[in-house]
Amino acid sequence: MTQTVYDYMAIPEKCLLNKPLFKKLFQEHADLDITDKKALKDDIDKIRWVYTLKPSTLNIEPYRDDVREYDEIAIIQIDLTSAARAQRIAAFVNKAIPYPVVIIFSFADTMALSVADKRINQADKSKWVIEDAWMTAWFNPDAPNEAQQKFMQDMTIKSLSFVNFYAFYTDIKNRIIALNTADRSGSYTLTSGDGMINRADSLRQLDRLEQEKAELQNKLAKEKQMGRQVEMTTRIKKMADQINGLKERL
Repeated sequence: MTQTVYDYMAIPEKCLLNKPLFKKLFQEHADLDITDKKALKDDIDKIRWVYTLKPSTLNIEPYRDDVREYDEIAIIQIDLTSAARAQRIAAFVNKAIPYPVVIIFSFADTMALSVADKRINQADKSKWVIEDAWMTAWFNPDAPNEAQQKFMQDMTIKSLSFVNFYAFYTDIKNRIIALNTADRSGSYTLTSGDGMINRADSLRQLDRLEQEKAELQNKLAKEKQMGRQVEMTTRIKKMADQINGLKERL
C-alpha cells in the first residue's frame, strides 16, 4: 500500500510510538481459546503500536464516568498473513489492552479498521467488558471507491471531536458505521445521536437476517419434502422483504 489511513489522519508527530507488540503479551493478558491461539500463531505476521493519543501528546481531555475510562487511545497496526479470523483477533487484542484501541489491519494490498467500546466490569473493577464492536470491510486504500475515499478523508484528526477522548473515539466509530452503511446503501453520510444509534441497530439486524437467510437457503437446497420446501421459501421471501426494508432505512 502506497498510502494508508494514517496519511489522511495527519496525526501529530509527537503521538508517534511505533513500537512492536509481541505475541506473548496477548498470550499472557487475554483468555485465548484454541482457535484464538491458532489465529495468534498462524494469522499474524507482526503487530506494532503505531500511535499513542493522550493528553500529553494531543490536546484532548480524558473521559471518566461510573462505567467508562477513556484516558488515552492506542492506534495499533496488525499485519496479517490470513484475514479469515480478523474479527476474532480484534476481540482478543481488545481484551488484552485496558483502554480504547483503534486497530488497523493490513492484509496484502487491503486494509480494514476495527473499534470496540469498553466499559468497566461492575462485578470486578479490575476488568472490562467489550461492547459495540465494529469493523469495516476490507478495501484497497490505493484504489478506494467513492465511499471509502470519503471515509478516509473524514478520518483526519481535525474533523474528530476534541471534547474528550470518548467523544473522539465515538467519532471514529461513527465513521466506521457510516462506511459499513455505505456498503449496503451505496451512500456515505455521517449521522450522530439517535440517528447513529438507529443506523447501528439496523446494521446489526441486517447482519443477523442475512446470516439466517443464507443458512435457510442452504437447508432449502438439501430439503426433499415439498411441504418443507414451500415453508422455507415463504420464510426466505419474508426475510428478503425485511432486509430490503432495513436497507431503505439506512
